[in-house]
Amino acid sequence: MSQPNRCSDLSLRDSGLDPAELRRLVAVAREAASAGAERLMQHFGHLERIREKGRAGDLVTEADEAAEAAVLAVLHRHTPEFGVLAEESGWQEGQSDLAWCVDPLDGTTNFAHGFPFFATSIGLTWQGRPLLGALAVPALQQHFWAAPGLGAWCNDQPIQVSTCQDLGSSLLVTGFAYDRHTRLDNNYAEFAYFTHRSRGVRRPGAAAVDLAFVAAGRLDGYWERGLSPWDLAAGVVLVEQAGGIVCAYDGGPIDLAEGRLIACAPGLRQPLIDGLAACSPLAGASYGAPELDHASAAPLQG
Repeated sequence: MSQPNRCSDLSLRDSGLDPAELRRLVAVAREAASAGAERLMQHFGHLERIREKGRAGDLVTEADEAAEAAVLAVLHRHTPEFGVLAEESGWQEGQSDLAWCVDPLDGTTNFAHGFPFFATSIGLTWQGRPLLGALAVPALQQHFWAAPGLGAWCNDQPIQVSTCQDLGSSLLVTGFAYDRHTRLDNNYAEFAYFTHRSRGVRRPGAAAVDLAFVAAGRLDGYWERGLSPWDLAAGVVLVEQAGGIVCAYDGGPIDLAEGRLIACAPGLRQPLIDGLAACSPLAGASYGAPELDHASAAPLQG
């Protein structure tokens, strides 16, 4: 199904990259993702330091740091003029409108507990919009990549989103942000709504991998809030180039900085938009957090 307004297609058009340069940058992203994933597996099951970064449950380990260093070494060697937004080291200014979004270890909590659902995610953006991406899921020995005009791939096999058009027949996926303990806008109501109306909702705990699995047709749809650009940049391209829909909760264009999106098979776009619009936050008292009902409401964003 053709999607003429895909964000990644527009980014390629506006960037003016020629096919040879696009292929080169795909190769750089794949090399960087593989380098990060290799470091992750060296540390998997052998962690010595696990600490929180300020928010409850927001973990960082020596594996995050080692993988990021490996990724940045590849990116700086091949594209020294590009900016980089990396989860652990932050923003590094470049001399180009192209910038990398790096999540060296998406699924740190999973990794720290030995749960093999984690990845290194590398996305390239043009003026903040996703353009291409690569994702390595080393414990599953799966490597994903996608770019406009080149399609979406896993282990050198083309992938595409599912053909599901019925919410009742769908398998969905979502996640919960670190601030769920302090906000009523925490995705609990949405989780209950869609669990009741689908074949099930999964919560594996790594947004980039969730998006890759939607792109591969293993899951039919995804929604989540409270995310960061490095969680999304690569996965958005995977879903789009696999024939899927990526949009904001209201159906409009995505904004990586907003941190919430829908990604799905084309036939589920409207059911997911309608379902999210129908949900209001659950009372905190209903799940043992009555203090949230009396707290000042935070802006409903992110």
